[in-house]
Amino acid sequence: MKHTPLYEAYRSYEGVRFVDFGSWQLPLHFEGGIAREHTAVRTDAGLFDVSHMGECLVSGEGASDYLEYLCSNSIADLGVGRCRYTMMCYPDGTVVDDILVYRRAESTFMLVLNATNTEKDLAWIIEANPRAGQCPEVIDISATTALLALQGPKAEAILASFIPAIREMGSFAFQSQCEIDDIFAVVSRTGYTGEDGFEIFCNVDDGPRLWELLLERGASSGLVPCGLGCRDSLRIEARLPLYGHEISDQITPLEANLAPFVKLGKGEFCGRDALVAQQEAGIPRSLRGLRMIDGGVPRPGYPVTYGNREIGVVTSGTKSPTLGGFWALALLDRSIDVPFGSEVSVVIHGQEKRAEVVKTPFYRRTAGRP
Repeated sequence: MKHTPLYEAYRSYEGVRFVDFGSWQLPLHFEGGIAREHTAVRTDAGLFDVSHMGECLVSGEGASDYLEYLCSNSIADLGVGRCRYTMMCYPDGTVVDDILVYRRAESTFMLVLNATNTEKDLAWIIEANPRAGQCPEVIDISATTALLALQGPKAEAILASFIPAIREMGSFAFQSQCEIDDIFAVVSRTGYTGEDGFEIFCNVDDGPRLWELLLERGASSGLVPCGLGCRDSLRIEARLPLYGHEISDQITPLEANLAPFVKLGKGEFCGRDALVAQQEAGIPRSLRGLRMIDGGVPRPGYPVTYGNREIGVVTSGTKSPTLGGFWALALLDRSIDVPFGSEVSVVIHGQEKRAEVVKTPFYRRTAGRP
C-alpha cells in the first residue's frame, strides 16, 4: 500500500477514515464526514491531499510538436504560464488518460497524470505511442512532488493572504516560484470540484507543513480537510469525468461529451482518424444525466432501460448534498430518442427504479461568485 508524503500529517486525526484507491491508502473523509466536507467546498473552502497524482516534465527540441501529436486538445498555441485540459488517445480514438498540460517555458512542459494511470501514461509517452521514436526528454517527478488542492469560494482569499498577486491569476493560469511562508510552490487556478480553486505543487518535504499552514490560516474562513468521498460527489455534480468511468480505453471523448477538448481541425494527432470516422458515422453513445425518482443508489455498471429495452449503463452515481437525492451519469444509446425529461429505469439489484433524464452539469457555480 502506497502513502502520500502527507499521510503522517493526518493519519492520527480523530475520525479520519481511509480507503484503498488504486494501491494508495487515502482519506475517504475526515471527522465531519463526506456531506460536511462537500458542503464546505460549495460554501467556504476545502483542502485536499492529491499528492498521489503523477507529474512529469517533457522538454527539449520538438517537445511542443510531440505533445501536439499525443494530445487531443491544441498544445502548440498554449502560452507560457498557461495550462490546458486534454486527453491522450489511442489510435482507435479511446482514451489513454485525461491530463493537464502546463507550459513552463517555450520548450518545457509539465504534465499532471491520473494516479492509477501514471505508469501506463509514462510508458505511452516514452515508448508505446506510434511516434515514440521522436520522444524528447521525459523526467518523472512524481516521487519528489506534493500536490494540494485548495477549493471553494473562499479559496482565493485564503491563498491571497500568503500571495496577494494570486487574485489577478486567471482560470487555467499558473505561476512558478510562489512563496507560501518560506515554501516555494507552483500555483495554478485549476481544480476538480466545480468551484473556483487552486492546485499547489511543492517539494515532498514541504508538503506536510504546507498542509498545516493552509488549514491554520483558513480555519476562520471555514476551511476543512477533505477526502476522496466528497471529491467524487463534487465532481459528479459538476459532470467532471473520472478515468475508468466516463472515459476509458473503451469510451471515446466524443461519446463522453468532451468534444470541446478534441480539436479535430488542428491537424494530425493520435486517434484523430478514428474520431473523425466516428463523428461522420454518428456517435453511437452519449453521456447523459439521470435524477433518481425512486429510492436506490445508481452505481457504476447498473443497466439503464427505456420501454423494456436496455439502452445504456451508469458510469457514476452519488447522493448529492447540494441538490438532495441521488444522481447519476450514464452512457446511453443515441440511436434511441430519449429526450430530456424522459422517464427511464436504472436496474438496481434486479429491480427497475425510475429516473428522469436531465441536463448536465447538475450543479453550476452561481454567476458572480469566484
